[in-house]
Amino acid sequence: MTPAPDGRLRLAYQYAPQFPEPGPPPRRPTPPEAERLNPDWTAAQRHEESLLNRPLKAAFAVAVVVGLVVAALAAAGWLNVLVAGLGVICCTLVAVISGYALWQGERALRSRLADERARVGKMRAAQESRLYAWQAEHATRVREWQALRAAYEKQKRWYAVCAPGGVHRVDVAGGTLSGWSAMLTTAAVNRLAAGGEITVLDLSEGAVALDLLGLAQAAGIDPLVWVLPDDLPRLDLGTGFGQEALADLLAQAASVADEQGSARDLALDNAILERVIGVLAENQQHQATVASVVAGLRALAQIGDPRDDVAAGLLTAGQADRLTAMFGRGATDRVVLERAWILESQLRKLAPAGTALAPRPRSALRVVALGQRVGAVGSRVLGTYLTVALTHLLREAPPGRPWQHTLFVLGADKLRGDTLDRLSDACERSATGLMLAYRGIPPHVRPRLGRGNAAVAFMRLGNAEEAKAASEQIGTEHRFVLSQLTETVGVSVTDTTSSAYTSTIGSVSSSATSWSHSEGSSRSTGHGRSDGSLLLPSRASFSRSDQAGDSHSTSESESVSTGINTSTAWGMTTAKATGDSESLALALQRSREFLVEQHELQQLPASAMIITYAGPAGRQVVMADANPGIGGLAAATPLTLEESRAGPAAGSEAAREPARAQVPPGAKSWRSGRDRPPPNLGPPPPRLDWRRRRS
Repeated sequence: MTPAPDGRLRLAYQYAPQFPEPGPPPRRPTPPEAERLNPDWTAAQRHEESLLNRPLKAAFAVAVVVGLVVAALAAAGWLNVLVAGLGVICCTLVAVISGYALWQGERALRSRLADERARVGKMRAAQESRLYAWQAEHATRVREWQALRAAYEKQKRWYAVCAPGGVHRVDVAGGTLSGWSAMLTTAAVNRLAAGGEITVLDLSEGAVALDLLGLAQAAGIDPLVWVLPDDLPRLDLGTGFGQEALADLLAQAASVADEQGSARDLALDNAILERVIGVLAENQQHQATVASVVAGLRALAQIGDPRDDVAAGLLTAGQADRLTAMFGRGATDRVVLERAWILESQLRKLAPAGTALAPRPRSALRVVALGQRVGAVGSRVLGTYLTVALTHLLREAPPGRPWQHTLFVLGADKLRGDTLDRLSDACERSATGLMLAYRGIPPHVRPRLGRGNAAVAFMRLGNAEEAKAASEQIGTEHRFVLSQLTETVGVSVTDTTSSAYTSTIGSVSSSATSWSHSEGSSRSTGHGRSDGSLLLPSRASFSRSDQAGDSHSTSESESVSTGINTSTAWGMTTAKATGDSESLALALQRSREFLVEQHELQQLPASAMIITYAGPAGRQVVMADANPGIGGLAAATPLTLEESRAGPAAGSEAAREPARAQVPPGAKSWRSGRDRPPPNLGPPPPRLDWRRRRS
């Protein structure tokens, strides 16, 4: 899969064939029946001539017979010579006249037959001339049809849909787990092939990134995968923060149950945590950890025996005494202690974080996912903890190239609105690409869709109210064409809820062994750091990626493209759908047209998405398919539709595109009956003889 030419995020592929199907080839002209002299007409002419000449023949015969009889009688002396001579002369005259008439009639008949033969010859020559003209025109039309057919078959039907320039965030509303898997694989593979770095926060508990992980491993990239809460001890995210940052992080994580809570509660939590962390930080060489903060909250709220935490090394005896005596037991202080008790009940789930860290080489792909054993409250606490910790790291990271580091948050609807706002602002300041995927459109998400300079993608929305709101936001006047491939593959690929992640951080020894083997490939992609795994890329790593990006993108894109077809369900299903000529013809054609309406959004195929963003020409709305297997088709191109129409000058990738067959000017449609050869009507009817009497 070739990366986007200008480093933009590739969201999906747009089905937009430029040339229509030319239809069947033009029919070969039917040669007309050759003109020939009609034997029936000739026989009729001869019969008619015979009827006309019958009296003349009788007169000629009678004259000859009478003349011979008269001559014989005269020779025998029975008839006077003068009378006989006069009779012979009269018979001779009658015979000559009738014979001449017979000869003239035969001559006229032959003349008519000769004229008819000449006429038939001229008509035959004209027929042959017209046939040659029809055949020449047919050959021209066949060449035109072949050019149309070649243009239709060689054209690119799938064009890349990229995030427009200047957009730093993409909001995805709706979708199934399989649709998210396709979307994540398509977008992340593009950035990995370009030498970028990918961080995935999978809060969906559905193992959405499994296809991406298998694809990365097939391409020679060793990803890092944390499955929480089991891998919390080996998670370095959130460790090493200062007092204020750690207090803010834990206060935000503990406030997930108070979605409608006021800023006063958050400020109170922050103040309590800062005081507890301040006590823990005194006379300590190391910074406070989440486990020690939770132990301090237990001591403050007098939950259990503080000597157990002292024995575990989380607190010292002096710190326990100071925390116990920090607040009294008055009415105001009782509120503080109750709040500390609530904080401890929320944050105890995070106590193992960072307690068993081990150095690991850096990876271009990092996935932090919630396991299937996490509870409802635990998933919200862990999700907020991860998001806020990343927000703090992004705020301290120097700005880099846009989308060089891309963060995917799947299941972002579990996060509070203020948490989403802070993460978005931090990503924008650090030029980190951000994609937020929401299963639904809850009230706190709806006003944030597309806020700022962001693109919005709508996928399948099963809820009727959410689908109606989405259709109103897109605009119900838009009409889209859905590809047959989108429907076919979308039905074939099932959700990934039955699968689960396999942690790569579970064993320090096995992890170190596997990562030592992948050190070379990791460095070849421009990521030279070998320290903790979830630390964001520094300015140095960005510059190294710039230098090495061009050198490795070709070979890596080839392996990535191969991995899509062999390692992902989407790639294998797409290859099967287009495996033979018949299915290819079906899979690459248009399926149906539809308007953006509520029921249409509720039955969109799994990988279909409607992308809307603000462009130079106004608001753009595009129907696309996030199926990653489309990138491996010969009918797909990494160029956008606009770049392809602009020609080779639009970018270097366009120069390497195969030349399209040019449509001949004046090419006609062969689906109608126009411009066809006239039918063969046969020879003309017999011509009447001039001697026939008219009634």
